[in-house]
Amino acid sequence: MTLHGKTALVTGSTSGIGLGIALCLAKAGANLVLNGFGDSEAALAEVRALGGEVRHHPADMTRPEQIEAMIAYAEAEFGGVDILVNNAGIQHVAPVEAFPVERWDAIIAINLSSAFHTTRLALPGMRERNWGRIINIASAHGLAASAGKSAYVAAKHGLVGLSKSVALETATTGVTCNAICPGWVLTPLVQAQIDERAKVDGDVARARHALLAEKQPSLDFVTPEQLGELALFLCSEAAAQVRGAAWNMDGGWLAQ
Repeated sequence: MTLHGKTALVTGSTSGIGLGIALCLAKAGANLVLNGFGDSEAALAEVRALGGEVRHHPADMTRPEQIEAMIAYAEAEFGGVDILVNNAGIQHVAPVEAFPVERWDAIIAINLSSAFHTTRLALPGMRERNWGRIINIASAHGLAASAGKSAYVAAKHGLVGLSKSVALETATTGVTCNAICPGWVLTPLVQAQIDERAKVDGDVARARHALLAEKQPSLDFVTPEQLGELALFLCSEAAAQVRGAAWNMDGGWLAQ
């Protein structure tokens, strides 16, 4: 398929899942607006190497006014946002009674509220053009819980619910909204968890296997490239009637 003439905004896209999705959309010809606090120059260079038009906006996803400025920037640079991928996210692990209030607030703001703000701001243009794709990167934790991750689980469940509501509100239009629910993906955040386990276990390979074995029956990581291909499918005409789905790509996690 081709996305030539379309513009995609991917939040949290200077590394990891977001960058993987952005690169896949760029290969299909989309213009890109990246966002994130990572190495933006390296991310921009990767997209440019594919021949695509790309910009970066450093909006803090906890700040609604900066999100508004980012959407306005995308509209000024490319004429609008056709594909919105809400990927920005953070994590903190602690029992609920010891969960720092400021970490709860930050996780809800970045993992859930930011998607509300980008959606409400991008949707009018999508409706006007009668075409749009809103893809929310939720998690297996948007469909099932784990101990110690109350804020993350709550936010990701909320993101799945938001996807369903927006899908219903746009059901008679050319705009679709869906959620992708990855299992373990080998991002820097997950690698940090493996490294922590390895400090106790003394072996990185065993720590990696133990992490996967707890949840993911395939014993292999989902890749950002695989998630990018799924996002690309959701942008296609073949997916025009995929609306309000929570599509898990999790190595069998939720089949158990």
